[in-house]
Amino acid sequence: MSETEALLDRAAELDKADELGKLREQFVLDEVVYLDGNSLGALPRAVPGRVADVVQREWGRLRIRSWTESGWWTAPERIGDRIAPLVGAAAGQIVVGDSTSVNVFKAVVGVVRLAGGGRDEILVDEATFPTDGYIAESAARMTGCTLRPLAPADMPGAVGPRTAAALVNHVDYRTGRLHDLPGITAAVHEAGALAVWDLCHSAGALPVGLDEHGVDLAVGCTYKFLNGGPGSPAYLYVAERHQAAFDSPLPGWNSHAEPFGMRPGYTPADGALRGRVGTPDILSMLALEESLTVWDGVSVAAVREKSLALTDFFLECVAAYVPAGSVSSITPEVHAERGSQVALRCDGAAIVMDELIARGVVGDFRAPDVLRFGFTPLYVGFAEVERAARVLGEVLRAER
Repeated sequence: MSETEALLDRAAELDKADELGKLREQFVLDEVVYLDGNSLGALPRAVPGRVADVVQREWGRLRIRSWTESGWWTAPERIGDRIAPLVGAAAGQIVVGDSTSVNVFKAVVGVVRLAGGGRDEILVDEATFPTDGYIAESAARMTGCTLRPLAPADMPGAVGPRTAAALVNHVDYRTGRLHDLPGITAAVHEAGALAVWDLCHSAGALPVGLDEHGVDLAVGCTYKFLNGGPGSPAYLYVAERHQAAFDSPLPGWNSHAEPFGMRPGYTPADGALRGRVGTPDILSMLALEESLTVWDGVSVAAVREKSLALTDFFLECVAAYVPAGSVSSITPEVHAERGSQVALRCDGAAIVMDELIARGVVGDFRAPDVLRFGFTPLYVGFAEVERAARVLGEVLRAER
């Protein structure tokens, strides 16, 4: 039996044993191998019908009545409660709305205000997604703080009496490295500071444990592993113990205790509603709500188990198919340090990814030399993983 035949047999066995494999039929997928769900998740089949109903009936016929009769007004916290179990949070702590960038701003300024006087330093993940860094820098200027970029692993030793907050990515968007949320959060708290976590590349791919590990605030997008659609609204988590004191830098009429009182003075609402700002984006928000139904009955632990199996198998296939020395993985091999993606450093990566896409394997490219492959356990199978690695080998051999 050839190596290819052996790997094909392994893939078939793994797919046969995959309990999450039945979920694939809930998504609109074609013949390509789609390994870019860490940028934009696939379309759940139920979403188009739900959006059509929102447009034609709720907006088209009920119109303004839908704010109450169709539940539009309560959608941000209702959908937040659907996301909560996926990130290990109890109900009443997550509100959906705005973009990730806007929520990062709310969270960082909010925790500096919570930290109180005498703390004028913000730690930020030095390899953070650029927007998080931009927002953190602006928040530091506005609050009179010093911004200190650090590797997440160095934060426990660097946090001190002047530190107000640490803003950290749970999974590095470029390398797929999973950072130590429990350990870093504990170290930040020991120094009397607060922790804000960006969950964009972890929510829906692995257990997060916001409540269990005492995270203070967290933000995340919904269009990656949560499959909410392009530009779907982000979310903000404010731990219940902080809600009464949370002072949002973006108070809006939607977060007012009496939103229809139209009073000139601002009085914040109770609970997670303080994270709201303006009128919710109803069309995209209700598309997200429908997309989250694919998670009904799905265990995040099972998703994590399959994610690790997929990435392990991909790395095994890459080692078998790709010419020696053509790529090098910058994603950790250790499970405890790996998210749900594999990033490979490769000469001419942009051209290689273009050719992969032309041959039906969709990943993405990150400058200057990274091929990035995301593995969404709800709809990616092991046969697709084998095919992706085999095509990568063919492309790289052709490039030589």
